[in-house]
Amino acid sequence: MTIKTLNDHELQNKKILVRVDLNVPLNQAKILDSSRIERLVPTVRKIIKEGGRPILISHFGRPKGKYDKLLSLEQLIPELSRFFDCRVKFSTETTGTEALKKVEGLANGEVLLLENTRFNPQEEANELNFSKSLSELGDIFCNDAFSASHRAHASTVGVANFMPNCIGLLMQQELTALKSVLSKPKRPVVAVVGGAKVSTKIDLLSNLIQKVDHLVIGGGMANTFLHAQGNPVGASLCEKDLKGTALKVLKRAYERGCEVHIPHDVIIASDFEPNAQFTVVEAGKVPEGKLILDIGPSTCDKINQIFNKCETLIWNGPMGAFEITPFDKGTNITTTFAAKLTNQNQLISVAGGGDTVSALKNAGIVEDFSYVSLAGGAFLEWMEGKKLPGIACLE
Repeated sequence: MTIKTLNDHELQNKKILVRVDLNVPLNQAKILDSSRIERLVPTVRKIIKEGGRPILISHFGRPKGKYDKLLSLEQLIPELSRFFDCRVKFSTETTGTEALKKVEGLANGEVLLLENTRFNPQEEANELNFSKSLSELGDIFCNDAFSASHRAHASTVGVANFMPNCIGLLMQQELTALKSVLSKPKRPVVAVVGGAKVSTKIDLLSNLIQKVDHLVIGGGMANTFLHAQGNPVGASLCEKDLKGTALKVLKRAYERGCEVHIPHDVIIASDFEPNAQFTVVEAGKVPEGKLILDIGPSTCDKINQIFNKCETLIWNGPMGAFEITPFDKGTNITTTFAAKLTNQNQLISVAGGGDTVSALKNAGIVEDFSYVSLAGGAFLEWMEGKKLPGIACLE
């Protein structure tokens, strides 16, 4: 069954309950990054333009089923009003008398934001009655929170069972982008997987080697693969107990015709600190006590050569300790080259998950990839080939 979109529903005079993700980074009530709010604008404006009334529901932080003033969504009202360019009202309740009253008083051209869903313990339990109470607030349920759809909560799954449903424009865009790189991609396909630990990416690697032509492994997790192949890694982060797992991934990739690329030169230093003295060495010649903190220039060149002969790129995770200069160089060089190919229409590039967005921002090329997902866990689970509950319930 095909998932319905907003275009499949008559929105005029309808109350649209929209599940969004407003879990934005805050520091002393100041929003540090409004990207998630900005991406909601098309959905909200479409609903308003077509005569509907948007009622937004979202989680924020981890309040563990109790009210926490610091995690109230009320503090986001000014920023939401600025982006949506309309009046945004607020309900101090997620469900109940006040919420229903605010819904009934909502005029055309206005938006209503309900309080943090996670102030209610029934939310994460996907409790039946709470789901039903949410459904009473609208006529149509619209899920526009891909980044929260890997969780089977009342506001992502339960409510969809009690009312007509669909996905919003952001969710539609996200699914189109992700399907384009995994379902029927233009080949050859290269996947770049970085980050600290192999243990958090086993399912991802296992799924990707069945779907891509090239797999580039970087970041701290590359050390585990180097160790598995008998290379010294000094004092570097390395999950030595996963040597067998790494070798199994390499064997399965070979059997499936997926070429795996691990660093053949690396940047090493004695200390993990800004502007530390560093040296470039061959991957098999890391001295004792030294830390591998980035991929080397020769590896960067090799990765860029792979990009040059591929049609599709999937990116998850940095190539090195990008948070600190000069160990951001490997990530910056390779992402910038991928962005260049994308702008020249030579490459379809999709990135997301974990520190990926931060790494791309650090390189200054977020806008130059074909699509950058702001989802963390949901992006990873989709790439692992898992069904996301918040999407499966709409099918």
